[in-house]
Amino acid sequence: MNKLRLGILASGGGTNLQSIIDRCHDNSIDAEIVVVISNNQDAGALQRAEKAGISTLCIDHRTFAAREDFDREVVAALQAAQVELVVLAGFMRIISQVFLDAYPQQIINIHPALLPSFPGLHVQKKALEYGAKFSGCTVHFVDGGVDTGAIITQAVVPILDDDTEDSLAARILEQEHKIYPQAIQLIAQNKLRIAGRRVQVTSSQEPTEQGLINPPLPLAD
Repeated sequence: MNKLRLGILASGGGTNLQSIIDRCHDNSIDAEIVVVISNNQDAGALQRAEKAGISTLCIDHRTFAAREDFDREVVAALQAAQVELVVLAGFMRIISQVFLDAYPQQIINIHPALLPSFPGLHVQKKALEYGAKFSGCTVHFVDGGVDTGAIITQAVVPILDDDTEDSLAARILEQEHKIYPQAIQLIAQNKLRIAGRRVQVTSSQEPTEQGLINPPLPLAD
């Protein structure tokens, strides 16, 4: 069975990249990372990829006059590596139509909030200030908006009364490391179907119908 060829784009430390590397290595997902590309030469993601023996490339966006020119260079590198699915893992760039045309419905991203709530940056701060009782993370297809693509999977994290931005972000990150490889595996197994804005999963496992309540309801006497 041919494995799904992944191209990972990352700008930072690469913890989500590491979770995907680990799942590829233990064969729990039917995929292989063929290239990791960053716009930041100091990105920890590049070091993680090199340690794992994965091909890396740094393309500095600051050397391009237009966003589209940078995207064309990145797309060319992905196509040269015969990438089938583009995975954004902390890639701090808004991609242009150049990318979307080259990889239609073949680009995914993970966001540390329960979309459509709190898109963009500083999402833990926004959730705490709003007084939300739950946060979480979302894997979604990438479209022309900011965190507006069709949702593949989500994980829910309760917000505790003593949470800070850092403590909430850390608990959300634990769930990111679980659901991002899961989403990749669903794509590798061809188990997703997009119907309008809904991404439907063909699976023998039924989702739970149990609700999540925070704070929890008191136990009956």
